[in-house]
Amino acid sequence: MARIKKLILDTADFHPLHKMWVNLAQTLSKEYGIELEIKNEDYLFAISYGDKDDIGMAWLPQLFAELDDGRILLIMSQYPFDPSTTKPSEELAMKEAKKKIEEIK
Repeated sequence: MARIKKLILDTADFHPLHKMWVNLAQTLSKEYGIELEIKNEDYLFAISYGDKDDIGMAWLPQLFAELDDGRILLIMSQYPFDPSTTKPSEELAMKEAKKKIEEIK
């Protein structure tokens, strides 16, 4: 069974939630003891492995896991918002990302 070799965050400095994405990725990296690679505006990578719109264009940020067998899997492509406040939720983001990581493991 393949294991997670590293987390990859493909992000963009200009994105309003950039810092929240970086914090999420760094926290997950530390908690799971997994290496973290941060890519800056690597749209080719995001198009190859991430979510895309109906014309095939990827958006950033997106968080991925690289497995030790070379596969790259998407962990998260949309930062969750708390429905009661309509604001980004670090708690929901962490929960969603951990759930996906646990499914991969």
